[in-house]
Amino acid sequence: MKPTLVVLAAGMGSRYGGVKQIDTFGPGGETILDYSVYDAVKAGFGKVVFIIRKEIENDFKEVFDKKLSPHIQVEYAFQSNDLAYAGIHSVPERTKPWGTGHAVLCAKPFINEPFAVINADDFYGRDGFVKMAEFLSGNTDSSIHSMVGYELPKTLSENGSVSRGVCEADGQDFLAQIVERTKVYPENGKIISEENGEKLELNPNSPVSMNFWGFMPSVFDELENWFVDFVNNNADNPKAEYFIPLTVQQLMAKGHKVKILRNSGVWFGVTYREDRENVSNSIAELVHQGAYPAKLWV
Repeated sequence: MKPTLVVLAAGMGSRYGGVKQIDTFGPGGETILDYSVYDAVKAGFGKVVFIIRKEIENDFKEVFDKKLSPHIQVEYAFQSNDLAYAGIHSVPERTKPWGTGHAVLCAKPFINEPFAVINADDFYGRDGFVKMAEFLSGNTDSSIHSMVGYELPKTLSENGSVSRGVCEADGQDFLAQIVERTKVYPENGKIISEENGEKLELNPNSPVSMNFWGFMPSVFDELENWFVDFVNNNADNPKAEYFIPLTVQQLMAKGHKVKILRNSGVWFGVTYREDRENVSNSIAELVHQGAYPAKLWV
């Protein structure tokens, strides 16, 4: 059974100033997401599930349905703040989504096979998809999951701070710990994480999670229970978010393992509007090198 690709595309794009998931960056009018799905198809994924907000459904389908459907099965799941389906009927009003862990849970009705999770606005590179597809297709242990680990210095932005899941690996390259750093930036030749006004220098050799995860489908039952507990414990906090790294920590606490799939390839993403030119130039260079055709879906 071919693995499935789950794409987190319900973000608000507040720092970017628009719906960056469908903004164009490639020479043929491609989005960043086009390149991810193209690489996933080449690597052997058989289905893609887009997690979106209901209000961008029509725009999203207009951009992707016609060009992707001949190449891969396409499904849509919607992330909303209505949690009645999970038996939660009373939560404070909020505009912010409930986080990436909740977004993954929204894909449950569409998935019975091993699956990967990515962000819609990150360029991950072909090698990451190949390694992930090989892992998901060959793994038969429901207690072993995976993540593609990128080199920290290659994941920073020149235009401001970024959030990064900084990882520690054990001697067999299984994940030992992951810490979500919400304000990471280069400074005077060092990589700094700033939390509550205090600066911490990070090890540049640390692998980082760019939200490229691989899970067995059995994770959904655990995920649903943990998310309900999270909402009940944070019902009075309209800014609380249930992130995937928290799910991973909870899995590891139960004895599950997460294999780090090392990747030194190209990664780049769009956090700020100022990142747009660099991303477009990077894609143009890859096209010039022959890594991608000038028009992907022809």
